Amino acid sequence: MNNLAFALAKTMLNGFERHIKLFIEITQSAKQRFELCQWSEVQEAAKARTTFYDQRVNETFDTIKQDFFIQELDGELWQQVKREYIKLLKTHQQPELAETFYNSVFCHLFERKYYHNAYIFVESTASRLDAQETPEIYKRYTPVEKGLKETIFDIMNDHKSEIPYQDLDADVETLIRAFRRQAEKTRFKLEDLTFDILNFTFYRNKGAYIIGRVLSPAGETPFIVSVLHDEKGGLTIDALLTTSESMAVVFGFARAYFFVDCLHPHALVNFLQGLIPHKTKADLYSAIGFHKQGKTQFYRDFLNHLATSEDKFELAAGIKGMVMSVFTLPSYPYVFKIIKDKFSPSKNMTKKDVKGKYRLVKLHDRVGRMADTMEYSEVAFPKNRFSEELLEELMKVAPSIIRFEDDLIIIEHLYIERRMVPLNIYLAEALKNKETEKINEAMYGYGEAIKQLISANIFPGDMLLKNFGVTRHGRVIFYDYDEITYMNEVNFRVKPEPVTEEQIYAAEPWYSVAPGDMFPEELATFALANPNYLKAFKLHHADLLEASYWQQCQQNVADGIYKDVYPYPDQFRFCYLRGIKKAAPY
Repeated sequence: MNNLAFALAKTMLNGFERHIKLFIEITQSAKQRFELCQWSEVQEAAKARTTFYDQRVNETFDTIKQDFFIQELDGELWQQVKREYIKLLKTHQQPELAETFYNSVFCHLFERKYYHNAYIFVESTASRLDAQETPEIYKRYTPVEKGLKETIFDIMNDHKSEIPYQDLDADVETLIRAFRRQAEKTRFKLEDLTFDILNFTFYRNKGAYIIGRVLSPAGETPFIVSVLHDEKGGLTIDALLTTSESMAVVFGFARAYFFVDCLHPHALVNFLQGLIPHKTKADLYSAIGFHKQGKTQFYRDFLNHLATSEDKFELAAGIKGMVMSVFTLPSYPYVFKIIKDKFSPSKNMTKKDVKGKYRLVKLHDRVGRMADTMEYSEVAFPKNRFSEELLEELMKVAPSIIRFEDDLIIIEHLYIERRMVPLNIYLAEALKNKETEKINEAMYGYGEAIKQLISANIFPGDMLLKNFGVTRHGRVIFYDYDEITYMNEVNFRVKPEPVTEEQIYAAEPWYSVAPGDMFPEELATFALANPNYLKAFKLHHADLLEASYWQQCQQNVADGIYKDVYPYPDQFRFCYLRGIKKAAPY
């Protein structure tokens, strides 16, 4: 054994072990934060946990540089380091995560030309997990033994909280009725039903989620049971979701990451993918808090897609941005965003500022309305897969971050996010086809996106329709972050009324406008100039055109008041099923 190679490998693994220890500690404490309604602490914990990985990578990098005096790559040594690391992972519970950590440290140490499988884990060796017996991550219940209601009581008690339910008996009755109404495959005799329930409660923001499946002769029914605090201080079952589609929204790319105390993420991701098949493993690793593993999984999937497709990268549809240039691969549902070298004169910011905005979004609660992004450095693409138009555009707007190596194009820095239909294009198509209902729903979603963002302390800045997208679920998501800021940094004003003839016909504002001033009524002029869109917008969101609404939201944020944002439509909520409240559009 090469003692130096082993010492380096062990140092790498020690860094990962410290990361996973701290990750588990803060994840396990999510239960207490939920029980005590510590909502600001929930936000802070989510932000802190997202930074843990990079902190541990930097610590490990510093240790290796200082203790081992590493200056340049010794090929033979580092191939041996990788072999020693593989040996250390033979019985590890999270080998795939540990491989990603190794990759991150290595890529901090050495140049891109060494980023191949001889030195890093471009291909994972953790496939042994698929051949091993699956860890016990769920419990099986057979309702014929105790009866349906008692079995559900057992499930809820197995996920018990220190806070009692306000009326669990009534909640369970409603839950049973909801299952019978929503899930046709569960309408069988008790002896034909089996419940598999994950052993871990999923915590996020103000909610706790119990996830499982019902097995019957008709097949499998996935489900999520949502639990919230009620107004009286107890817990209540708030909703039941019983389709992969509705569950996919809960695990959506615009949501914050879950806190889920599971030591076997590989097994958990496989189980979840069985419930939500069109969610990729990259999506699911990210959703349970392992966003770096999500990046690794995504990149492997992307390389595989490149190898099995022939289409070319091209400029993304929509109006060109003043800060970012966006391209896509038609056969792949993502966009690639790079920061331009020079911005439009109206954009008073630097590249560093833009990166800071994207970092802010990564750490903030995205409330289902801001797309998560994956940030990559030194990304190599096959040059022959780029259209001539795209190559010309990239070299025109961002030559400083692009270089060529043989048959590759290397992009120094980029963001990748899920592709959506730009809202302006979506609305134009609906208008062309005279689809009034589509316009109404999209404008409702646009207003809701703005309201939920500002209630979460995010001022979107540029609210033009082109900066929002529509997902395949029809949800409106914000994706242009270069002008976002916190609510307390904005001065919401009522636009002064012109009095004199000179003021009425003035080409420029005749009143003073300071940096940070915002006039909500101007939304109608700049973002909603089309009368069809404005009419639809005003049906639900006329209040967004008034400064008083924004000022109240600003005050709520200052007072620590967090608006409830549910990751499912109102019609799934039990309070609406019982007729207590009237459901709004989603």
